[in-house]
Amino acid sequence: MKELIKGNKRFREKKFPLLKENVEKLVKEGQKPEVLFIGCSDSRVTPDIMLDINPGDMFILRNVGNFVPPFKCDEDYHGSAAAIEYAVSVLNVKHIIVCGHSHCGACQSLYIDIPLEEQKVVHVKKWLELGYEAKKKTLSIIKNKDDKEKLYRLTEKISVTYQLKNLLTYPDVKRRLENGSLQIHGWYYKLEDGTIECYDQKEEKFKLLEECEDGK
Repeated sequence: MKELIKGNKRFREKKFPLLKENVEKLVKEGQKPEVLFIGCSDSRVTPDIMLDINPGDMFILRNVGNFVPPFKCDEDYHGSAAAIEYAVSVLNVKHIIVCGHSHCGACQSLYIDIPLEEQKVVHVKKWLELGYEAKKKTLSIIKNKDDKEKLYRLTEKISVTYQLKNLLTYPDVKRRLENGSLQIHGWYYKLEDGTIECYDQKEEKFKLLEECEDGK
């Protein structure tokens, strides 16, 4: 906590003065981000830093595994769904990025039998079900299932493609995709070197971000 306090002090003294004019404009006029970024809660994933962006540039949703729950119309609590709906239907973002990453604990946990002790992780176990289809697909195509490195890395990438499919279950996402006012992108961030790969939906493979047209 002491380091966080010191960090805020450094931010106020050194960085905020450089952002002050832009932030004041955002406060006065409201936020108008063009991008919804759906990333993992992993502490090693840092959207603002890895994309070198300013306040107001992206509406950011982070959860375990950068999963996208399918649309479900009921009166339960749906935090991730609410963020997606708000970004698409209220903020009218033009792009949605689902960004997976290497060494993702959620994807690795798909292959581990997590004990349910005193209901400590009941919500985690339920949430991980959103990765089951990716796990199933990975196991159906990978040759050496004992090669954990390849197994986990492939699962992470395949999971991104399934989360993109889940986005299509949201009525306004589907409508805006069809009328051309919204684009969706699948990205994969490598913790090791900061590289980002994007999913080419036509070629059905990941390639370096710089090689993708408009990141898609």
